Amino acid sequence: VKFVESGGGLVRPGESLRLSCAAPGFAFSEAIISWYRQVPGQARQWVATIVPGGDTRYTDSVKGRFTLYRDVASNAAVYLQMDNLKPEDTGVYYCQEYDSTTWGEGTLVTVSL
Repeated sequence: VKFVESGGGLVRPGESLRLSCAAPGFAFSEAIISWYRQVPGQARQWVATIVPGGDTRYTDSVKGRFTLYRDVASNAAVYLQMDNLKPEDTGVYYCQEYDSTTWGEGTLVTVSL
């Protein structure tokens, strides 16, 4: 499944963004979904994962600032709430189902003064 990522933008340090990962008809509640970040010239880095039971895991640099959750009402998306953003959070963010080789277009997050 090719997901559609959205919600990126240009923000100042300390501000927030909420990224969305959507795919019509996809049952997000039954899937392991991860977010990754890629900076130009570097490999994609894992950011966070949510599993069917709702448990989440985060890379150390975003713990306490990012929250990954499902749209329980619609089961049509997952969201990455990004608070207290830092310049090092800058990059293109992608979501992907576990064990998939398909990537979406990503959404660009730029944190800068």
